[in-house]
Amino acid sequence: KKGYTFDTVEEFWCLYDQIFRPSKLVGSADFHLFKAGVEPKWEDPECANGGKWTVISSRKTNLDTMWLETCMALIGEQFDESQEICGVVASVRQRQDKLSLWTKTASNEAVQVDIGKKWKEVIDYNDKMVYSFHDDSRSQKPSRGGRYTV
Repeated sequence: KKGYTFDTVEEFWCLYDQIFRPSKLVGSADFHLFKAGVEPKWEDPECANGGKWTVISSRKTNLDTMWLETCMALIGEQFDESQEICGVVASVRQRQDKLSLWTKTASNEAVQVDIGKKWKEVIDYNDKMVYSFHDDSRSQKPSRGGRYTV
C-alpha cells in the first residue's frame, strides 16, 4: 500500500525520520521507493519490459545503509540513465535481505551495465551483482545466474 509521496529532497528528509528503515520491518516484508505513477509490479507498463539488479545483504545495518544511499542517488539524480530507473525494493527476509533496483528496458545491455556499475559504486558493494529480466523471473525456469553481471 502507498505510504508517502514527496517531490523534493527537502520533503524526503522531512519524511525520512518518520519512515521505517527496511531493517525494522517484520520478516517477509517489502519496502518500495518508485517514481510517481509507477507501481512496483512486473505488470506495470513502465516495468513490463524491464528487469532488476539485485544485491544480497546478510546484515541489517548494511541493508539500511545501502537503502539510504540508493534513495539519495535516485533522488539526487546521480545516475546518467535516471529515466531508465523505475525504483528500488528492499525485501526483508528471515535468512537474508535483498535490495533490487528496477529498470525499464532489460534488453539494452549497455545501459543496464552502466546502471549496475554506478549502483555498485553508490552502495559501495564489492561482490558480484546480477541483473535479471522480469520475463525470466516470471517463467517456469528462471535464469538463476541472471543475464548481466558487474
